[in-house]
Amino acid sequence: MSMEQAGSLRGIANMERFDLLPLLRDGVQVHYEGSIDKQGYNADWDWWLYREGEEWVIFDCDGPGCIYNFVQHRYPDSPEPTFRFYFDHEREPRFVIKPSEFGSKAPFLKPLADAYLGPEDGGRGPIRVVRSFVPMPFVGSCRITSDIRLKGAGKGDGGWGHVVYHTYSSAEDIVTFTGKEDYSRLTAMWSAAGTDPKPDAVSESRLHQELVLEPGAAAIVLNETAQGSVASIQAIPEAFTPELLADVWIRATWDGHERPDIDCPIGILFGNELGQNPVGVLSHGITGDGRGYNYFAMPYWESAVIELVNKGQQTVTFKEWEIRVTQERNPLYQRGQTGYFRSSEYYSRKASPGKDSIIGRLKGRGHLVAGHVTGYTRRPGMISCEGDVRVHIDGSSTPQVESDGSESWVCYGWGFPTPPESNPASAYDGLPDNPWSMVRLCSGDWYPFQTELVFGIEAGEFNNQYLEHSGALLYYGVDEPGMVLTDELDIGSKASEGVHEYKSEGSRGYYTLESYYEGDEDDVVIADTGHETEGASEFTVTVHEDNRGVRLRRRSDQMTGRQKADVLVDGVKVEERSWYYPDRNPYKRWLEDEFDIPEKYTAGKRHLRIRLEFVQEGEARVWNEFRYRVYSML
Repeated sequence: MSMEQAGSLRGIANMERFDLLPLLRDGVQVHYEGSIDKQGYNADWDWWLYREGEEWVIFDCDGPGCIYNFVQHRYPDSPEPTFRFYFDHEREPRFVIKPSEFGSKAPFLKPLADAYLGPEDGGRGPIRVVRSFVPMPFVGSCRITSDIRLKGAGKGDGGWGHVVYHTYSSAEDIVTFTGKEDYSRLTAMWSAAGTDPKPDAVSESRLHQELVLEPGAAAIVLNETAQGSVASIQAIPEAFTPELLADVWIRATWDGHERPDIDCPIGILFGNELGQNPVGVLSHGITGDGRGYNYFAMPYWESAVIELVNKGQQTVTFKEWEIRVTQERNPLYQRGQTGYFRSSEYYSRKASPGKDSIIGRLKGRGHLVAGHVTGYTRRPGMISCEGDVRVHIDGSSTPQVESDGSESWVCYGWGFPTPPESNPASAYDGLPDNPWSMVRLCSGDWYPFQTELVFGIEAGEFNNQYLEHSGALLYYGVDEPGMVLTDELDIGSKASEGVHEYKSEGSRGYYTLESYYEGDEDDVVIADTGHETEGASEFTVTVHEDNRGVRLRRRSDQMTGRQKADVLVDGVKVEERSWYYPDRNPYKRWLEDEFDIPEKYTAGKRHLRIRLEFVQEGEARVWNEFRYRVYSML
């Protein structure tokens, strides 16, 4: 299968073909829309973008995309909202559902969707949680509305939540969600967590029985010298103790690389750092009978070496350690179009007072498929999971993913005081609130990156708590970047404007803003001068002649939401989508958002004339711009 064919796997097909997860994809970005405290503190309950008639819009995307994760929380005393899903600019909703219907109303059926009663919240009552991993693709647009305003500051308020979704530069091969799709294969796969979710393939066993590792010892458990892929890793120790999960490390080196591609404790490999309970997801975990499993496909083209290292002080014995390898999938994994399976550098247990713990910093090109984070406080009983996960992709100053609390990133309710549990996409283990350990599989909503991905998490409500973290990320990647910065326009600089032949129609003038970006550095003041127009702006940029498309990144002022513009390239309108950002933040006003221009508008060109025509939408009255960065996709 070519990279172009893999790129067309969206929605259900993207999630069904777990064996194609290693393939690198073009023209895809991940985004998060949810109830983030706009001031950077912990009031993460106001979830709405704008009001339209009698409905509150909580999600609004223009252009082709796919929703992969929908979560909503509320108190029992809160009125039950009705959610309406509008697709492709339709005036009537295609799908209407109440929270209590998740798990029982097709296609939002278990195990892809459910509604359950979560933990008590400090005397305010238990939390009602709705979550869905049902993929909902759309060709032209999607809006989700609620008939009541969703907020959650106290009992009787409407709740909070999020949407995680992909956007695509092209609508090719996308069929908009109807609610009548055949989810049977995907449902069957999700109903069998703990077994291999990939299609069957002939494989060979590399089995080690009664494998003994003395303190400081290492053992090679796989040594292959031909093209193939690891199909599964399974282990049965005498017991999965916390010490074994932390002290025994796995190192995997593909194709003779200088540094190991995987280098982490087996607690990361098997989705459980604490060893308190047998929790697992579709891809990796520990079963109730004490079997560790990992089903991520791990392709290689020349060689594969995997070794176990005992860094602890006790002798460790595995009753069985089995790796299965296959060559049957070799035609699927074309070199240069497929990522190596890798772990980020292990983030050993430590605190980073006053700033985010950076669990992983990935370089090159690829996509994150799973994350594992464990948290510890100084003493038991402390609420320690309020910290937001914040993910910056490709150097963007604005987080593309930002959860409203640690537990929300793994799609649970309020805190971790409920019994440890798991679903096929997320799990947590530990004692009530301290320590806790969470794992999230991104089987559909994987996080693509072209140059880097930085995954951080707060300690406490706004990095105001002493909290130690450990963990790592699992991803597919290659060292070479997928895009390169080829031009930059600084609005307000006469020299830069002159070089880029910048001009504007309907100008409202220039102004200087001093404000902050959202995220970890939301206390760093940045001053810049920009421009706003109620008409259009134009400029010429330089790109690579052999580009696979072009990405525009804009620094803007998000004081006002629903900024929208049509994009024209050399006089031709980009038909796939408008440049639209529906959210706003009057406190942390700086925003970096992006627009991907498909290759068909840019192929073979060294210079592009960009024209942005303002479209009035809701409260927005102008299009503002402070800086543009231009990236050529490679």
